Amino acid sequence: MTQQNKNEWPLWEVFIRSKAGLDHKHAGSLHAADAQMAIENARDVYTRRMEGVSIWVVESKNIIASDPGEADSLYEPANDKIYRHPTFYNLPDEVKYM
Repeated sequence: MTQQNKNEWPLWEVFIRSKAGLDHKHAGSLHAADAQMAIENARDVYTRRMEGVSIWVVESKNIIASDPGEADSLYEPANDKIYRHPTFYNLPDEVKYM
């Protein structure tokens, strides 16, 4: 394989679920020719010490993210839904750490 072909491989985002974890966490990125190669490379690169029990790979071009600069307008509609915020509930004294 030539270096030029390798540079054309798509970028994949790697998510690993640890043995003690309930969710997958972003571990990093890598280039691979296809999904199977991305899984195998992710295993070799990100779980060398047997840290993971599950690997997800997603081609980077398929991840859509919100713009942090537009957070105010994105989350503003939720501000008028006071029922989502438990600020008006009276808790008994026995209830701790809530």
